[in-house]
Amino acid sequence: MEHDDVTQLFPKDNTLIKSAYTTRRLPREAMVTLRCDTVPRPGDLVLARVDKVGQHKCLELADGRRSQLFAGDLITVVYGNRYAPDQYESVVPDHLGPCHLAASGGIASQVVHRYGKTGHPTAITPLGLIGDRNSQVLNLADWALPRGAYHANPPPTIAIVGTSMNAGKTTTAAYLIKGLVRAGLKVGAAKITGTGSGRDTWLMRDAGATQVLDFIDAGVPSTYLLSSDKVEKVTGQLIHELGRHGVDVIVLEIADGLFQQETGHLMSSHSFLANIDGVLFAASDAMGGAAGVEWLRQHQAPVIGVSGLLTLSPLAIREIHAATGLPVLTLTQLESAEIAQAMMDNLISTMPVLKAG
Repeated sequence: MEHDDVTQLFPKDNTLIKSAYTTRRLPREAMVTLRCDTVPRPGDLVLARVDKVGQHKCLELADGRRSQLFAGDLITVVYGNRYAPDQYESVVPDHLGPCHLAASGGIASQVVHRYGKTGHPTAITPLGLIGDRNSQVLNLADWALPRGAYHANPPPTIAIVGTSMNAGKTTTAAYLIKGLVRAGLKVGAAKITGTGSGRDTWLMRDAGATQVLDFIDAGVPSTYLLSSDKVEKVTGQLIHELGRHGVDVIVLEIADGLFQQETGHLMSSHSFLANIDGVLFAASDAMGGAAGVEWLRQHQAPVIGVSGLLTLSPLAIREIHAATGLPVLTLTQLESAEIAQAMMDNLISTMPVLKAG
């Protein structure tokens, strides 16, 4: 496959091509041609060759299995931006030249900043944007869920947000889901911001959520550098879809920390907060937890408790409770049916008759 032709055929023998998690909504039979004459956009599918394996030594496949990468492998991934303080900042390049696998879930991007302890990114060379039989480039948006605003009257909804990456947000969400399931509730869950990867959504499903979505279902590979309006529309689509499936409660995970631009906007947005009944804040230390709770309170977010890595330390638990007056929930407490039911009873008692439409 050379880059001389404007349009080429997608390889017929594609059994050895590894398709990433980010491509999971697109049927393989839709991939017919390769375009080499156009600038990539976020969400565009691309066939690429692995040149040198770096930080990401495995590719998360559409079914969740992590496949070891080797130089020369062909992979189907998606162009997208990434914001990860503990790994990379990367952006969609304005060319089809060599770039990077910026996330193991399947994000093709140009790394512009790297965390000091993170290795060099895996190097890839795009072989062409993947198109249909009419050479129209395939984009995640083409297979997104139907557009919808926030559900007119969604069930009780709890958002998990935190200080940063690795503060314990996903673990908090998973154990809360387990507690709600043990209380006999049908739980819907979604990761509404971040970078395409199935690790968080698989964990939510493992915890017992019956319906689990992420922003890929709304047609975007990541939410970094999306407009504020677009992020809110993505969130609305996911909440609407979960509500449509008749769940009793919704648990939402919001990536990164409050100072990340999309997260900060969402947690200060009136239209988003009007659909949130409770916020659990995950933090790795008491000082960060106290500052985050204060930020949320200033923006009228309904903070109901604190959790995260700090709950491993009895002293940190004591400090954060003294600083905020909020309940501090360990994983054992989060997965308790009694505590989950009490949380639900408190949320329902304070819910308006109808949420914002």
